Amino acid sequence: MKSSIYEVIVNSLSAHVALLDSRGIIIETNRAWRQYGAENGLQGGRDSIGTNYLAVCETAMAGGEEEGELVIIGIQKVLAGELLEFVTQYPCHSPTRHRWFNLRILPYLSEKEHRVIVVHEDITPIILSQEELRSKEEELREKSEQLEETNIALKILLEHRDRDLVALEQRMTANIRELVLPYVEKLKSSTRKKSREQALLDIVESHLNDIVTPFLNRLSSLHLLLTPQELEVATLVRQGKSSQELAELMSVSLSTISFHRKNLRSKLGLQDRSRNLRTYLLSLE
Repeated sequence: MKSSIYEVIVNSLSAHVALLDSRGIIIETNRAWRQYGAENGLQGGRDSIGTNYLAVCETAMAGGEEEGELVIIGIQKVLAGELLEFVTQYPCHSPTRHRWFNLRILPYLSEKEHRVIVVHEDITPIILSQEELRSKEEELREKSEQLEETNIALKILLEHRDRDLVALEQRMTANIRELVLPYVEKLKSSTRKKSREQALLDIVESHLNDIVTPFLNRLSSLHLLLTPQELEVATLVRQGKSSQELAELMSVSLSTISFHRKNLRSKLGLQDRSRNLRTYLLSLE
């Protein structure tokens, strides 16, 4: 009864199992081995019984397969009791299909018979998954290197852009100071005092000075989304112009100036009426 249970268990395994005697001759195989033999034309027929497994390994070794020698040594050491188990992996490819197997050699635990059990297990899905994973890792590594190279190139371009912007700002500032402001000063000196033209020239000069000072950049950095009219009012308030002067210079009503000042205070976060608008604008230097 026990023998038949063991036979059912062995035949239920997906691994290919063969029992070898002390000379390496196959004396029993399981169902999976026989099915593989039928499908692939193994030496000795579908069950391979009577085939000298060591001779098969020697033939493989003569054909240049290094695994053949390793398996022979493994069988001999397990038979001699020098190893409790021998395990190796080997390819078994055909012209139409690639396969890999895990080979395990175990001692046949019997005091009467000196034998070994050979177990071949198809690990092709595992190997293919590992190869696919290695391929994906290599692809990811290459993309990572490309991205790193792109980032380096982009960093260099941004550094060049920043240097170019600084150089442009320096040239613009120098040009305004050296080529524009001197002529504004000459116009002011040739214009009648207290005239509207004089006031407008003062504003032009002030705006030009603002360009070469941090005020406008600081104001823009606040992300306030100021309208052009609000920006003009902010600049003139900072110069100390009164609401009446703003209305005259901008040719608008006092109520319009009041509206712009109110919007400026709101966008600048000056809800507290005790805080002076001009004082705050001067602090943006």
